[in-house]
Amino acid sequence: MPHAENILIIKLGALGDFIQALGPMGAIRKHHPDANITLLTTAPFVTFGRECGYVDDIIVDTRPKWTQPRKWMALAKSLNAGKFTRVYDLQNNDRTSFYFSLFKKKPEWVGVAKGASHRNTSPQRTAGHAFDGHVQTLSLAGINDVQIDDMHWIKGDIDHFALSKPYVLIVPGCAPSRPEKRWPAKNYADLARTIHGWGYQPVIIGTEAEKDIAHEICVTLPQAANLAGKTSLTDLVLLARSASAAIGNDTGPMHLIAPTGCPTHVIFSNASDPVKHAPKGAAVHIIKGGDLATFSKEDAISYIDKESFN
Repeated sequence: MPHAENILIIKLGALGDFIQALGPMGAIRKHHPDANITLLTTAPFVTFGRECGYVDDIIVDTRPKWTQPRKWMALAKSLNAGKFTRVYDLQNNDRTSFYFSLFKKKPEWVGVAKGASHRNTSPQRTAGHAFDGHVQTLSLAGINDVQIDDMHWIKGDIDHFALSKPYVLIVPGCAPSRPEKRWPAKNYADLARTIHGWGYQPVIIGTEAEKDIAHEICVTLPQAANLAGKTSLTDLVLLARSASAAIGNDTGPMHLIAPTGCPTHVIFSNASDPVKHAPKGAAVHIIKGGDLATFSKEDAISYIDKESFN
C-alpha cells in the first residue's frame, strides 16, 4: 500500500547546523508517523541520516554548479520522482529556495521560499540559533514539540582508544578559513597541563589537517592522548558521553559534543556571536575570548568551573 504522505526534508550542512536540525527532523517524524520521509543532504551527513531513524530514504545532493546543466536535470528528476506532498526546508538559503522551482507539481513547502504554503518571513527566524529558527518555522505547520536531539541512537564503543578516566576533550582546531576563531596551540598546551594537574587526562581531537596542532600540544604534555585524525563523527559523540568536560574553539565538533550533556566550554572570539552560533546542549558554557591573540590561559581558566565537570 502506498504511503498517504511522501515527505522531503532538506538539510545540506554544515556540521553544526546539521546537528541542530536533528531535533526538528525527529519532530517531523513524530508529526508524520506513517509517512515515507526522504532526506536530501550532502555526502558527509548520509551516515547520520541513515542511523538517526527519522527518515526512510536519502537523496545525496551534489550541489551542482550553475554551469552543470546535466546535474541540475538529474536533481530535478530525483525530486519530481519522489512525488512529495510536503517539503520541510531546514536549509532555507537561496539554493534550496530555488529547488522549489524544480518541482513540476508544487508540494506544500515549509520554509522561506517565495510561494511556499507555510512561509516564514519573520526577521526573528535568523535572530538567534538555527535551531530556534526551525522551531519557529515548524510551528507554522503545526509542529510544536521540537527538542534538541541528544543522539542517543548513536551506538558503538571507544575502548580501542584506551583512554584513562577521567578525561577532558580538547578541541584546538577550527575551519582553516577562519584562523581568527582559533586560540593558539601554545595556550591549549598550557591549559592541557593545568587540566592534567587537576587530575584529568587531556584528550586532543581534531581532523587529519590539525595533526600538527595536536602534536604541538602533546609534545609539551606526553600524558595527553592525541586522537587527531583518528576519530569519526560518531566517535566524537561516544567520546563526549564518557568525558568529564570538553573545551574548544567555536567549531563543528563542539556541536556534536554539547547535545550529549557533556559540560562544553566554548571559546568565542570577536569573530562570531554565541547568541547565534553557540552549540546547543544542557551544559554549554561560553568563554568570551575577544581577541584570541591576547587571551591567556589564566583568562580562560577564570571562565571554567571545575565543579561543572562530570
